[in-house]
Amino acid sequence: MLTQAAPTEIIHQQRRFFQQGTTKNVEFRLKQLHQLKALIQKNQDAIAQALKDDLKKPAFEAIGSEILFSIGNIDHTIQHLRNWAKPQKVSVPLTQLPASAQIISEPLGVVLIIGPWNYPFQLLILPLVGAIAAGNCAILKPSELVPHTSKLVADLIAKNFDPGFLSVVEGGKEIAQDLLKEKFDHIFFTGGTQVGKIIMQAAAEHLTPVTLELGGKSPCIIEPDADIATTARRITWSKFINSGQSCIAPDYLLVHQKIKGLLLAELKISIQEFYGENPEKSPDYARIISENHFQRLCQLLNPDKIVFGGKTNADERYIAPTIMDGVSWEDKVMEDEIFGPILPLLTYSDLGGAIAQINTRPKPLALYLFTDNKSTQQRILKETSSGGVCINDAMVQCVCEELPFGGVGNSGIGAYHGKFSFDTFSHRKSVLNRWSWPDFKLRYPPYQGKGEMLKRLIK
Repeated sequence: MLTQAAPTEIIHQQRRFFQQGTTKNVEFRLKQLHQLKALIQKNQDAIAQALKDDLKKPAFEAIGSEILFSIGNIDHTIQHLRNWAKPQKVSVPLTQLPASAQIISEPLGVVLIIGPWNYPFQLLILPLVGAIAAGNCAILKPSELVPHTSKLVADLIAKNFDPGFLSVVEGGKEIAQDLLKEKFDHIFFTGGTQVGKIIMQAAAEHLTPVTLELGGKSPCIIEPDADIATTARRITWSKFINSGQSCIAPDYLLVHQKIKGLLLAELKISIQEFYGENPEKSPDYARIISENHFQRLCQLLNPDKIVFGGKTNADERYIAPTIMDGVSWEDKVMEDEIFGPILPLLTYSDLGGAIAQINTRPKPLALYLFTDNKSTQQRILKETSSGGVCINDAMVQCVCEELPFGGVGNSGIGAYHGKFSFDTFSHRKSVLNRWSWPDFKLRYPPYQGKGEMLKRLIK
C-alpha cells in the first residue's frame, strides 16, 4: 500500500517541480494528456467496477457519463491546445503607437481539485485536464464517500505520473481541512453550496482564486405545445440517471395545467419502460450514496402526495423513482436541492407567474424548457437567470465542449469544459511592447501650454 505524504510536503514538492519550468512546455502538457487518456482506456473495466462498488452505477452509465465523457474532453483539449496556448495579438490604441500588444496565457502554479461523490471519476478528471493543459501541477482530493473510486484514482495517478506534477490525497473531512490551510494558486471545488462557502472562506485567507461548481433547484418548464412522449422520456432519463444524484438533474417540474395529466401518464410509462415493474431489481438503477443521504431523502417523501413510486429499502439504500403531485412551494421537498430520485410536480396557468416563482429563488445551475415556440424560448432566456439553459432536452448541455459549464450566484462561481477549463487554470498576462523611438514629450512635465492640446482630444 502506498504511503501518503503530508499535504505540506506534497505542496512543497510540487512547487519545486513547477519552478523547474517543465510544465510550461506545451509538448510536455500534450504528453501528459495522452498518458492520462491511455491509462483511462487501459483501466476502463476497473473504473466501471469501482463506480459499481461505490454507487451500484450501471456499466452503461459508468462508460457513457464518466469514462467516454472524460476521454472526449481529453481528445478535444489535445486537438486545440497548441492554438489555445499561443500568445493572442491585440490592437494598440493610436496614442500608444508605435507598439505591439499581446495576451499570454501562463500557468497559475499548484492547484487543488476537490471532487464530489456523484460522478467521482469524471468530475475529478475534467478539471484535471484543464489544469494539465494550462501547465499547472495539481493535487486531487477525491470524496471519501466513494472509497473504491478514490483508491483506484490514487493508485493510477501514483503509478503513472511524477508526484511533483500530480498527486492524490485521500481522506475525510480532516484531510480536506488540512489541505485548505495551505496556500494554493487556485482551488477547484465541485459539491454542495454549504461546503462551497467553507471552501471560499478558507481560500480568502490566502487570497486564492476559486472555481465553485455547486448546484441548486434546477426547474424544468413544460409548455402545452411540447411533444409529451419525448419530453417524458427525456425528463425520466435525466432525473433518474445515477438515482437522481446529478447536480444538473431537473429538480422539479413546472407543468402547464392543461397537460399535467398527459405528462404524468407518460412519465409513469417511461419509468416502467426504463426500470421495469420493480426498479429495485433493475440492473440499470443506481443507489443512494450513504445512509445520511438516504435518511435525508426519505424525510422529503410525503405519502399523501406520492402518485408513483415511493418504495424504499434502507438495507440497500434504495429509493424508487418517485413522482409527487399536488406539491406547493411551501412543501419541504421544495426547500433545498433534492439530489435524489424524487420528482415534485407543480402546475401553472400563466407563464409569467411561473417565471416570477423561479426568480424569487436562488439562481439554479440549469434551467430546462420544453417548447417549440420561439417567442417563449426567448422570453425564458431573457427573463430568467441560470448557469445554463437546455431547450427540449435535459442534462445533455454539459457534453458540448464549446459551451462553458458553470453556475451563477448560489449555483457557482466560474466555468469550465473545453477552452473554458484552460482559461480557468491560466493567468492571462497582458504585454505591451513599445518602441524606444520616437519619444514624444507631450506627456512629460512641465505641462504649461499643453492642456489645450489635450482638450482637443475630448469629444
